[in-house]
Amino acid sequence: MEYVQERVTTLHDFDGADPDAPTDRATVVVPMTERDHASLAAERVFSTLETVSPGRVLVALRADPGRVGEVRTWLETFDLSLSILWCDSPPLAEALASAGLDGRRGKGRDIWLALGVAAAESEFVVVHDADAKSYAPTHVPRLLFPLARGFAFAKGYYARVENDRLYGRLNRLFYAPLVRALEDAHDAPILSYLAAFRYPLAGEFATTADLARRLRVPRTWGLEVGTLGGAFEYAGFEDTAQVDLGQHEHDHRSVGGPDGLSEMCRSVGRALWWVLEDAGVEPDFETLPGTYREHAETLIEQYAADAAFNGLAYDRDDEREQIRTYAETIAPPETDTRLPAWTDAPIPPETVRERSREGLDAAE
Repeated sequence: MEYVQERVTTLHDFDGADPDAPTDRATVVVPMTERDHASLAAERVFSTLETVSPGRVLVALRADPGRVGEVRTWLETFDLSLSILWCDSPPLAEALASAGLDGRRGKGRDIWLALGVAAAESEFVVVHDADAKSYAPTHVPRLLFPLARGFAFAKGYYARVENDRLYGRLNRLFYAPLVRALEDAHDAPILSYLAAFRYPLAGEFATTADLARRLRVPRTWGLEVGTLGGAFEYAGFEDTAQVDLGQHEHDHRSVGGPDGLSEMCRSVGRALWWVLEDAGVEPDFETLPGTYREHAETLIEQYAADAAFNGLAYDRDDEREQIRTYAETIAPPETDTRLPAWTDAPIPPETVRERSREGLDAAE
Protein backbone atom coordinates (compact mmCIF):
# COMPACT_ATOMS: atom_id res chain seq x y z
CA MET A 1 0.00 0.00 0.00
CA GLU A 2 1.35 3.41 -0.96
CA TYR A 3 2.19 5.75 1.91
CA VAL A 4 4.98 7.93 0.50
CA GLN A 5 5.39 11.35 2.10
CA GLU A 6 6.08 14.43 -0.01
CA ARG A 7 7.83 17.64 1.05
CA VAL A 8 4.49 18.59 2.59
CA THR A 9 2.71 16.25 4.99
CA THR A 10 0.60 13.83 2.94
CA LEU A 11 -2.42 12.12 4.50
CA HIS A 12 -3.55 8.99 2.66
CA ASP A 13 -6.87 7.20 2.49
CA PHE A 14 -5.89 3.64 3.35
CA ASP A 15 -9.37 2.26 4.01
CA GLY A 16 -12.20 4.82 3.91
CA ALA A 17 -10.66 7.37 6.29
CA ASP A 18 -13.32 9.36 8.12
CA PRO A 19 -11.45 11.29 10.81
CA ASP A 20 -12.89 13.37 13.60
CA ALA A 21 -12.64 17.01 12.61
CA PRO A 22 -13.91 20.41 13.83
CA THR A 23 -16.70 20.74 11.28
CA ASP A 24 -18.76 22.79 13.73
CA ARG A 25 -16.01 25.45 13.81
CA ALA A 26 -15.83 25.83 10.05
CA THR A 27 -17.54 27.70 7.24
CA VAL A 28 -17.74 25.77 3.99
CA VAL A 29 -17.52 28.12 1.01
CA VAL A 30 -19.15 26.85 -2.19
CA PRO A 31 -18.73 29.07 -5.27
CA MET A 32 -21.65 28.68 -7.63
CA THR A 33 -23.03 30.24 -10.79
CA GLU A 34 -26.65 30.37 -11.78
CA ARG A 35 -26.09 27.49 -14.23
CA ASP A 36 -24.87 25.23 -11.40
CA HIS A 37 -28.03 25.49 -9.32
CA ALA A 38 -30.36 22.50 -9.31
CA SER A 39 -27.85 20.40 -11.27
CA LEU A 40 -27.43 16.79 -10.19
CA ALA A 41 -23.88 17.49 -9.02
CA ALA A 42 -24.88 20.54 -6.95
CA GLU A 43 -27.85 18.64 -5.52
CA ARG A 44 -25.47 15.92 -4.37
CA VAL A 45 -23.05 18.41 -2.84
CA PHE A 46 -25.63 20.21 -0.71
CA SER A 47 -27.51 17.03 0.22
CA THR A 48 -24.22 15.53 1.38
CA LEU A 49 -23.35 18.66 3.36
CA GLU A 50 -26.62 18.13 5.27
CA THR A 51 -25.11 14.92 6.68
CA VAL A 52 -21.86 16.70 7.57
CA SER A 53 -23.55 19.61 9.41
CA PRO A 54 -20.76 22.19 9.18
CA GLY A 55 -21.00 25.29 11.34
CA ARG A 56 -21.92 27.38 8.31
CA VAL A 57 -22.24 27.07 4.56
CA LEU A 58 -21.61 30.20 2.51
CA VAL A 59 -22.60 30.09 -1.16
CA ALA A 60 -20.61 32.59 -3.22
CA LEU A 61 -23.17 33.16 -5.97
CA ARG A 62 -22.49 34.75 -9.33
CA ALA A 63 -25.86 35.30 -10.97
CA ASP A 64 -27.92 37.89 -12.82
CA PRO A 65 -30.72 39.62 -10.87
CA GLY A 66 -33.41 37.71 -12.75
CA ARG A 67 -32.08 34.36 -11.54
CA VAL A 68 -31.26 35.10 -7.92
CA GLY A 69 -34.75 34.37 -6.61
CA GLU A 70 -34.99 30.86 -8.00
CA VAL A 71 -31.48 29.98 -6.83
CA ARG A 72 -32.27 31.29 -3.36
CA THR A 73 -35.52 29.31 -3.22
CA TRP A 74 -33.71 26.13 -4.24
CA LEU A 75 -30.95 26.58 -1.66
CA GLU A 76 -33.51 27.12 1.10
CA THR A 77 -34.75 23.54 0.60
CA PHE A 78 -31.59 22.20 2.25
CA ASP A 79 -31.39 21.72 6.02
CA LEU A 80 -28.22 23.73 6.50
CA SER A 81 -27.05 26.85 8.28
CA LEU A 82 -26.66 28.42 4.86
CA SER A 83 -26.34 31.97 3.64
CA ILE A 84 -25.85 33.43 0.19
CA LEU A 85 -23.18 35.95 -0.68
CA TRP A 86 -24.49 37.46 -3.90
CA CYS A 87 -21.28 38.55 -5.56
CA ASP A 88 -23.16 40.51 -8.26
CA SER A 89 -25.39 42.42 -5.86
CA PRO A 90 -25.68 45.98 -7.26
CA PRO A 91 -25.03 47.62 -3.85
CA LEU A 92 -21.94 45.41 -3.44
CA ALA A 93 -20.72 46.32 -6.92
CA GLU A 94 -21.03 50.00 -6.01
CA ALA A 95 -19.12 49.50 -2.76
CA LEU A 96 -16.34 47.62 -4.56
CA ALA A 97 -16.08 50.31 -7.22
CA SER A 98 -15.87 53.03 -4.55
CA ALA A 99 -13.01 51.11 -2.93
CA GLY A 100 -11.16 50.76 -6.24
CA LEU A 101 -11.87 47.03 -6.39
CA ASP A 102 -14.12 46.88 -9.42
CA GLY A 103 -12.86 44.79 -12.30
CA ARG A 104 -13.34 41.47 -14.02
CA ARG A 105 -15.83 39.06 -12.50
CA GLY A 106 -14.72 35.48 -12.04
CA LYS A 107 -14.44 32.51 -9.73
CA GLY A 108 -11.42 33.96 -7.96
CA ARG A 109 -13.21 37.23 -7.27
CA ASP A 110 -16.20 35.34 -5.84
CA ILE A 111 -14.06 33.19 -3.54
CA TRP A 112 -12.05 36.22 -2.40
CA LEU A 113 -15.26 37.94 -1.30
CA ALA A 114 -16.37 34.77 0.50
CA LEU A 115 -13.01 34.26 2.22
CA GLY A 116 -13.27 37.66 3.86
CA VAL A 117 -16.79 37.01 5.15
CA ALA A 118 -16.09 33.42 6.21
CA ALA A 119 -12.86 34.29 8.03
CA ALA A 120 -14.76 36.89 10.04
CA GLU A 121 -17.32 34.28 11.14
CA SER A 122 -15.44 31.02 11.73
CA GLU A 123 -12.14 29.64 12.96
CA PHE A 124 -11.63 27.54 9.81
CA VAL A 125 -12.64 27.90 6.16
CA VAL A 126 -13.14 25.07 3.65
CA VAL A 127 -13.52 25.78 -0.07
CA HIS A 128 -14.76 23.38 -2.71
CA ASP A 129 -16.70 23.50 -5.97
CA ALA A 130 -20.35 22.63 -6.54
CA ASP A 131 -19.77 20.43 -9.60
CA ALA A 132 -18.08 17.38 -8.06
CA LYS A 133 -20.17 14.41 -9.18
CA SER A 134 -18.38 12.13 -6.72
CA TYR A 135 -18.67 14.38 -3.67
CA ALA A 136 -18.55 12.41 -0.39
CA PRO A 137 -19.34 13.23 3.27
CA THR A 138 -15.69 12.58 4.16
CA HIS A 139 -14.33 15.46 2.08
CA VAL A 140 -14.90 18.29 4.56
CA PRO A 141 -13.68 16.32 7.62
CA ARG A 142 -10.57 15.15 5.77
CA LEU A 143 -9.70 18.71 4.74
CA LEU A 144 -10.27 20.02 8.26
CA PHE A 145 -8.42 17.26 10.12
CA PRO A 146 -4.93 18.73 9.61
CA LEU A 147 -6.06 22.15 10.84
CA ALA A 148 -7.14 20.63 14.15
CA ARG A 149 -3.59 19.29 14.50
CA GLY A 150 -1.90 22.65 14.07
CA PHE A 151 -1.51 22.91 10.30
CA ALA A 152 -2.57 26.19 8.71
CA PHE A 153 -3.35 24.99 5.19
CA ALA A 154 -4.64 21.72 3.71
CA LYS A 155 -5.01 20.89 0.03
CA GLY A 156 -7.07 18.08 -1.42
CA TYR A 157 -5.76 15.66 -4.03
CA TYR A 158 -7.46 12.91 -6.01
CA ALA A 159 -7.40 10.80 -9.15
CA ARG A 160 -9.15 12.07 -12.30
CA VAL A 161 -10.06 8.88 -14.15
CA GLU A 162 -13.42 8.66 -15.91
CA ASN A 163 -14.87 6.82 -18.88
CA ASP A 164 -11.68 4.73 -19.14
CA ARG A 165 -9.57 7.85 -19.70
CA LEU A 166 -7.15 10.06 -17.79
CA TYR A 167 -8.46 13.56 -17.17
CA GLY A 168 -6.97 16.43 -15.17
CA ARG A 169 -5.37 17.61 -18.41
CA LEU A 170 -4.44 21.13 -17.33
CA ASN A 171 -2.68 19.74 -14.28
CA ARG A 172 -0.96 16.87 -16.10
CA LEU A 173 -0.04 18.56 -19.36
CA PHE A 174 0.55 22.18 -18.39
CA TYR A 175 1.25 22.75 -14.72
CA ALA A 176 3.37 19.68 -13.91
CA PRO A 177 5.83 19.91 -16.84
CA LEU A 178 6.02 23.69 -16.53
CA VAL A 179 7.02 23.53 -12.87
CA ARG A 180 9.57 20.81 -13.67
CA ALA A 181 11.08 23.03 -16.37
CA LEU A 182 11.27 25.93 -13.92
CA GLU A 183 12.91 23.71 -11.29
CA ASP A 184 15.61 22.83 -13.82
CA ALA A 185 16.48 26.50 -14.20
CA HIS A 186 15.99 27.84 -10.67
CA ASP A 187 16.99 26.58 -7.23
CA ALA A 188 14.11 28.20 -5.35
CA PRO A 189 12.10 26.91 -2.36
CA ILE A 190 8.85 28.21 -3.88
CA LEU A 191 9.27 25.82 -6.82
CA SER A 192 9.94 22.87 -4.51
CA TYR A 193 6.75 23.80 -2.68
CA LEU A 194 4.66 24.10 -5.85
CA ALA A 195 5.99 20.72 -7.02
CA ALA A 196 5.19 18.96 -3.73
CA PHE A 197 1.44 18.76 -4.31
CA ARG A 198 -0.12 15.76 -5.98
CA TYR A 199 -2.96 17.79 -7.48
CA PRO A 200 -1.98 21.46 -7.19
CA LEU A 201 -4.89 22.64 -9.37
CA ALA A 202 -7.51 21.00 -7.16
CA GLY A 203 -10.12 23.52 -6.01
CA GLU A 204 -10.59 21.86 -2.63
CA PHE A 205 -8.66 23.34 0.29
CA ALA A 206 -9.02 24.32 3.94
CA THR A 207 -7.31 27.10 5.83
CA THR A 208 -7.33 28.84 9.16
CA ALA A 209 -9.18 32.13 9.27
CA ASP A 210 -5.89 33.91 9.88
CA LEU A 211 -4.33 32.52 6.72
CA ALA A 212 -7.51 33.13 4.70
CA ARG A 213 -7.20 36.83 5.51
CA ARG A 214 -3.62 36.88 4.15
CA LEU A 215 -4.21 35.31 0.73
CA ARG A 216 -3.99 37.33 -2.48
CA VAL A 217 -6.39 35.86 -5.00
CA PRO A 218 -6.50 36.18 -8.82
CA ARG A 219 -9.84 37.38 -10.12
CA THR A 220 -10.57 34.48 -12.47
CA TRP A 221 -8.93 31.11 -13.05
CA GLY A 222 -5.57 30.67 -11.37
CA LEU A 223 -7.07 30.85 -7.89
CA GLU A 224 -5.44 27.53 -6.95
CA VAL A 225 -1.91 28.66 -7.80
CA GLY A 226 -2.46 32.02 -6.14
CA THR A 227 -3.63 30.26 -3.01
CA LEU A 228 -0.51 28.07 -2.98
CA GLY A 229 1.65 31.18 -3.25
CA GLY A 230 0.09 32.65 -0.12
CA ALA A 231 0.24 29.31 1.67
CA PHE A 232 3.97 29.05 0.94
CA GLU A 233 4.61 32.53 2.30
CA TYR A 234 2.60 32.20 5.51
CA ALA A 235 2.40 28.45 6.21
CA GLY A 236 5.40 26.99 4.39
CA PHE A 237 6.31 23.31 4.19
CA GLU A 238 5.97 22.73 7.93
CA ASP A 239 2.39 23.97 8.33
CA THR A 240 0.99 22.60 5.06
CA ALA A 241 -0.70 19.24 4.45
CA GLN A 242 -2.40 17.54 1.54
CA VAL A 243 -5.16 14.97 1.97
CA ASP A 244 -6.45 12.14 -0.18
CA LEU A 245 -10.02 12.72 -1.40
CA GLY A 246 -10.19 9.53 -3.44
CA GLN A 247 -11.32 9.59 -7.07
CA HIS A 248 -13.11 12.67 -8.38
CA GLU A 249 -15.48 13.24 -11.27
CA HIS A 250 -15.94 16.83 -12.46
CA ASP A 251 -17.46 18.55 -15.45
CA HIS A 252 -15.05 18.50 -18.38
CA ARG A 253 -14.06 21.41 -20.62
CA SER A 254 -12.99 21.58 -24.22
CA VAL A 255 -9.52 22.89 -25.02
CA GLY A 256 -10.72 25.86 -27.09
CA GLY A 257 -13.33 28.54 -26.48
CA PRO A 258 -13.63 31.39 -23.99
CA ASP A 259 -14.12 29.00 -21.06
CA GLY A 260 -11.90 26.23 -22.39
CA LEU A 261 -8.66 24.81 -21.08
CA SER A 262 -6.46 27.07 -23.24
CA GLU A 263 -7.95 30.18 -21.64
CA MET A 264 -7.75 28.61 -18.19
CA CYS A 265 -4.12 27.81 -19.00
CA ARG A 266 -3.37 31.51 -19.61
CA SER A 267 -4.90 32.41 -16.26
CA VAL A 268 -3.00 29.69 -14.42
CA GLY A 269 0.22 30.87 -16.06
CA ARG A 270 -0.43 34.49 -15.07
CA ALA A 271 -1.05 33.47 -11.48
CA LEU A 272 2.13 31.39 -11.46
CA TRP A 273 4.26 34.27 -12.78
CA TRP A 274 2.90 36.59 -10.07
CA VAL A 275 3.66 34.03 -7.36
CA LEU A 276 7.20 33.57 -8.70
CA GLU A 277 7.68 37.32 -8.92
CA ASP A 278 6.78 37.60 -5.22
CA ALA A 279 9.48 35.02 -4.49
CA GLY A 280 12.13 36.73 -6.63
CA VAL A 281 12.16 34.10 -9.40
CA GLU A 282 12.56 35.48 -12.94
CA PRO A 283 11.84 32.88 -15.65
CA ASP A 284 13.59 33.05 -19.02
CA PHE A 285 10.59 33.25 -21.32
CA GLU A 286 12.71 32.70 -24.42
CA THR A 287 13.83 29.20 -23.38
CA LEU A 288 10.97 28.19 -21.09
CA PRO A 289 8.46 27.08 -23.79
CA GLY A 290 11.05 24.67 -25.20
CA THR A 291 12.05 23.12 -21.89
CA TYR A 292 8.36 22.90 -20.95
CA ARG A 293 7.65 20.88 -24.09
CA GLU A 294 10.60 18.55 -23.41
CA HIS A 295 9.25 17.72 -19.95
CA ALA A 296 5.72 17.40 -21.31
CA GLU A 297 6.86 14.89 -23.95
CA THR A 298 8.50 12.79 -21.24
CA LEU A 299 5.30 12.85 -19.22
CA ILE A 300 3.23 11.78 -22.23
CA GLU A 301 5.19 8.54 -22.45
CA GLN A 302 4.77 8.01 -18.71
CA TYR A 303 1.02 8.64 -18.91
CA ALA A 304 0.78 6.30 -21.91
CA ALA A 305 2.44 3.51 -19.95
CA ASP A 306 0.22 4.11 -16.93
CA ALA A 307 -2.91 4.14 -19.09
CA ALA A 308 -1.89 0.91 -20.84
CA PHE A 309 -1.12 -0.75 -17.50
CA ASN A 310 -4.69 0.02 -16.38
CA GLY A 311 -6.38 -0.78 -19.70
CA LEU A 312 -7.33 2.86 -20.35
CA ALA A 313 -7.61 4.63 -23.68
CA TYR A 314 -4.81 7.10 -24.39
CA ASP A 315 -4.39 9.38 -27.41
CA ARG A 316 -0.78 10.63 -27.68
CA ASP A 317 -1.55 12.85 -30.67
CA ASP A 318 -4.37 14.63 -28.85
CA GLU A 319 -2.20 15.15 -25.79
CA ARG A 320 0.65 16.52 -27.94
CA GLU A 321 -1.72 18.92 -29.65
CA GLN A 322 -2.79 20.23 -26.25
CA ILE A 323 0.84 20.70 -25.27
CA ARG A 324 1.47 22.77 -28.41
CA THR A 325 -1.52 24.94 -27.53
CA TYR A 326 -0.39 25.39 -23.95
CA ALA A 327 3.20 26.22 -24.96
CA GLU A 328 1.93 29.17 -26.98
CA THR A 329 0.50 30.74 -23.81
CA ILE A 330 3.86 30.88 -21.99
CA ALA A 331 4.75 34.57 -22.07
CA PRO A 332 5.97 37.31 -19.68
CA PRO A 333 3.51 38.28 -16.93
CA GLU A 334 0.85 40.90 -17.45
CA THR A 335 -0.03 43.60 -14.94
CA ASP A 336 -0.75 42.07 -11.55
CA THR A 337 -4.52 42.22 -11.03
CA ARG A 338 -4.74 40.06 -7.92
CA LEU A 339 -7.11 41.19 -5.24
CA PRO A 340 -5.50 42.35 -2.00
CA ALA A 341 -5.21 40.27 1.14
CA TRP A 342 -8.10 41.01 3.49
CA THR A 343 -5.58 42.27 6.02
CA ASP A 344 -4.88 45.12 3.55
CA ALA A 345 -8.24 45.47 1.81
CA PRO A 346 -9.81 48.96 1.59
CA ILE A 347 -13.22 47.54 2.47
CA PRO A 348 -14.21 45.44 5.50
CA PRO A 349 -15.92 42.03 5.19
CA GLU A 350 -18.90 43.42 7.10
CA THR A 351 -19.58 45.82 4.24
CA VAL A 352 -19.43 42.97 1.74
CA ARG A 353 -21.94 40.96 3.75
CA GLU A 354 -24.29 43.93 4.23
CA ARG A 355 -24.24 45.04 0.60
CA SER A 356 -24.88 41.51 -0.56
CA ARG A 357 -27.88 41.27 1.77
CA GLU A 358 -29.24 44.60 0.53
CA GLY A 359 -29.14 43.32 -3.03
CA LEU A 360 -30.81 40.03 -2.09
CA ASP A 361 -33.60 41.83 -0.26
CA ALA A 362 -34.21 44.14 -3.22
CA ALA A 363 -34.31 41.19 -5.62
CA GLU A 364 -37.16 39.46 -3.79
